[in-house]
Amino acid sequence: MNKSIMKSAGIDVSKKSLDIAVHGCSEVFRTTNDGAGFRLIAERLKALGVSRVGLEASGHYEAAVARHLRQCGFAVLVLDPGQVHGFRRFKNRRAKTDPIDASLIAAVTAAEDTVRPAPDERLAPLAEHLTLIEQIGEDVARLKTRRERYEARAHKSYLEAEIRRLERRREKEIKKLEASVCRHADLAQRYRLLRSVPGIGEMAGLAFVVRMPELGRISRGEAAALVGVAPINADSGDHIGERHIVGGRGRVRRMVYLAAFSASQRWNPLLVQLYRRLIAAGKHHKVAVTACARKLVEIANAVLARGTPWCDNPA
Repeated sequence: MNKSIMKSAGIDVSKKSLDIAVHGCSEVFRTTNDGAGFRLIAERLKALGVSRVGLEASGHYEAAVARHLRQCGFAVLVLDPGQVHGFRRFKNRRAKTDPIDASLIAAVTAAEDTVRPAPDERLAPLAEHLTLIEQIGEDVARLKTRRERYEARAHKSYLEAEIRRLERRREKEIKKLEASVCRHADLAQRYRLLRSVPGIGEMAGLAFVVRMPELGRISRGEAAALVGVAPINADSGDHIGERHIVGGRGRVRRMVYLAAFSASQRWNPLLVQLYRRLIAAGKHHKVAVTACARKLVEIANAVLARGTPWCDNPA
């Protein structure tokens, strides 16, 4: 039986430097985290016959080198730090240096069975813009909480003015992002289909389009797991543990939960019915809203898979 082996490398990323190790050989080197360093990495890895490269997600410091390596033809995996940490524990490696971390990342990359297709390059700047909008919203929430601490009129007036300014900025940025999405015909179509679903507003629709490009091409269970609203079993022997949601794409999950909360109280008849049925059965409010969040993801996935807008009274 023939078996092809894909040579793999790992990169430990920091703000200023990159440490590179190649799995199965002693090749380890360091370079700068800039364009010149990226070109050096591509040249040396090609000379060594490497075709797959793994990096840990490192607060966006890995984004530029990952993009460069994809453009150079490498298969690039951006790994969850938990994957590398788990592998470290499995190997019982206690020592920690940047070259050691690079070697561990290379080993995890070599052990990975599949490599997801390269992401749509149009989505990265859109996701960055969406993150900015979300962070402005978080700033507004913090200022509203902080406002309750003050009694002096001057201080409260200052905070209220800041809140109004940020809320206006947030609305402007949402409109800008919508315009950016709608410049692309396929993304605009996906956005229109999603907005046809009662309960999916501007932010939830943008989150689905920008951060869930797989939606509409996967099963409903896979979609729920990607968002992080699929209940995970916790059984052992005769013990039947409680189901909990875990993992997934955190920013999408938060946006979907907020959308499901509103939709289950008023906007979406299916979710209103589901929420009331679960509450009547004795389920906790959060459990009911989480179930509605999963149902909302399934609806969004179905709408995109069919390519037709939401229908209140399907035949």
